[in-house]
Amino acid sequence: MTKTAKSRTVSPVEQMPLNRVLVGDSIALMNSLPPEFVDAVFADPPYNLQLGGDLLRPDNSKVDGVDNDWDKFTNFAAYDKFTHDWLKAARRILKPDGSLWVIGSYHNIFRVGASLQDLGFWILNDIVWRKSNPMPNFRGKRFTNAHETLIWAGRDQKSR
Repeated sequence: MTKTAKSRTVSPVEQMPLNRVLVGDSIALMNSLPPEFVDAVFADPPYNLQLGGDLLRPDNSKVDGVDNDWDKFTNFAAYDKFTHDWLKAARRILKPDGSLWVIGSYHNIFRVGASLQDLGFWILNDIVWRKSNPMPNFRGKRFTNAHETLIWAGRDQKSR
């Protein structure tokens, strides 16, 4: 606790930054916040795309896909641990009636959904974001990925 100019005691929660984007390790930042501090969490976590080599267009030009280290995991167990850790941190900082929104693709959203349920989140709904301009299906081995899924969850079953 600190004192203001008028000698009013200010709680640590009142000292927290508001209306600011905090840049850094998401898990560490969430763990630094007080419990039950936020009304909502919106997450766009790594998709664990599992790209195997370069993705080339029919003219052999390279697609600038996501191949950064932050989206690379050694296996599904490592991705699941990361997902569990950030969801656990998010659940801790959510107020009792708080909600979480998380977006993903077929690469990760089902694993995220299972972790949400394992941690006690209550899935309220899913929303399909239809992409009107999706990445073309260059390799011809799958259907074109023309949507992503957004999961809306409450902190627990009693959340309103």
